[in-house]
Amino acid sequence: MITQGDEYPIHQTPEPVQQVFTSDRNFYDRFFFNGCFREGEPYFAVGMGIYPNLGIIDSAFGVTVGGVQHSVRASRVLGAERMDTRVGPISIEVVRPMQSMRIRVNHEAVKADLMFEARATAIEEPRFTRRAGPRIVMDMTRFTQHGGYSGTLTVAGKTYEAKPSRVWGARDRSWGVRGIGPQDPAGVPSSDQAQYYWLWSPGNFEDVCTLWDVNENADGSRWHEHGAITRAVPGAPVDLSTGGLDFNINYASGTRHAKSAEIIVRTPQAGESRIDLKILYNFYMKGIGYFHPQWGHGMYVGPDVSTYDSLKVADVDQSDFFNQHIEAVCEAKMGSRQGMAVLEMLILGPHDRSGFKQILDMHP
Repeated sequence: MITQGDEYPIHQTPEPVQQVFTSDRNFYDRFFFNGCFREGEPYFAVGMGIYPNLGIIDSAFGVTVGGVQHSVRASRVLGAERMDTRVGPISIEVVRPMQSMRIRVNHEAVKADLMFEARATAIEEPRFTRRAGPRIVMDMTRFTQHGGYSGTLTVAGKTYEAKPSRVWGARDRSWGVRGIGPQDPAGVPSSDQAQYYWLWSPGNFEDVCTLWDVNENADGSRWHEHGAITRAVPGAPVDLSTGGLDFNINYASGTRHAKSAEIIVRTPQAGESRIDLKILYNFYMKGIGYFHPQWGHGMYVGPDVSTYDSLKVADVDQSDFFNQHIEAVCEAKMGSRQGMAVLEMLILGPHDRSGFKQILDMHP
């Protein structure tokens, strides 16, 4: 079927844009944003996923302030028009590609009208490819871009004014194949599926932006890593790491989450940069659909529905499987520079360096 997307010269196959190149049910196309007021809160994150082969689009907006995490989630049948990026009370608008994006939420508990403005050049990350036995379970491309926000955010009746100098964050765009919706029948079980170690940290400082991530196997070998530093000027060249990324995690007792961390980036221009992360609190990604048992990404929950809930951060069981995926909100220090960062963590299964032996044993 011909849709608005076919007006643009972006075709990659002989099919209309509505039809993706693969019949894999796990194909997705996703927006993600996060942002934090430099006072340390509120912190917010929003995701929107399109799943053409499932016929679903879903979105969620989460915000933490005053020790409470609020979550608005929405899902609807995708239909033919993939250019329609409205899901219930949440919408994302591309205002200027690679520069300006508008996020709107209109719910009685949470309202937002936020404009993301790029602070730096978008950074393409190396392609993510992962197999579980003979099956490809991840094959995706992603870029990350740092930015500031303007506009308003209203939570539980209180309005916060955002300015790009006051609210920093990052966004990413990713697309390809990764596990979504109900779990696929997987054939012969693979032990690879029981282990996943993921750390991701974008950081914002007054004059520079940093990006760092690693995926490690249980023995510490890496199947993906990336580091970069760029000036906080859109269009500035990106200083990409050629290796030598490292980290030190100080785990909180009884969890797989950090209470502090150090990440190390080595690039040709900047040399070695050490970034100390002081964890302020955790944002639980379940609130925006990751690992959510009902509102997980790509799950059908109705033709056009939305929901809201909240939780007290101090009451969260950090040993629960569904709470393992987090973004830790951090104060960041790099030499004399002071800034803000997040440390996203998802750690399942054994990891020798961390002392984890089983699927979900906790740090002593």
